[in-house]
Amino acid sequence: MQIGDILDRGAIALRVSATDKRQVLAHLAELAARNFGLEAGAVLDALSEREQAGSTGIGHGVAVPHARIEGLDRIRGVFLRVEQPVAFESIDDQPADLIFALLAPPEAGTEHLRALARVSRMLRSIDLREHLRQARTPDALHALLVQEQAPSAA
Repeated sequence: MQIGDILDRGAIALRVSATDKRQVLAHLAELAARNFGLEAGAVLDALSEREQAGSTGIGHGVAVPHARIEGLDRIRGVFLRVEQPVAFESIDDQPADLIFALLAPPEAGTEHLRALARVSRMLRSIDLREHLRQARTPDALHALLVQEQAPSAA
């Protein structure tokens, strides 16, 4: 699974203004609706339902909300950088400003889990997180996310 296969340049937004997790999820849902032909309310409901089961805040200012969505033919990603970090009930109690949402078709199965693991591993990189926070355009964010996923030599 390559990040470039699931994350389109148009599904990236920076300088997003949100004051709480619900607003972040609403921004994600709107961006997904515009880019993937989905109904924003259905995406928001699915993301909110998943968050109620347990926070997707993975720490260090990062959250990886995810949900299974009817109407998708493959896993898709949406990335937001919020202006002011918001409380996401992360495992380290730090607010999140880097949000990478994964949306999968209901039948995605293990592919969905592999994508979650890939994104989570990628965003553990201190250097990548800093570069993502400094990037000035969606194209720059996309380039960072796509290049970072290249496998490293062992």
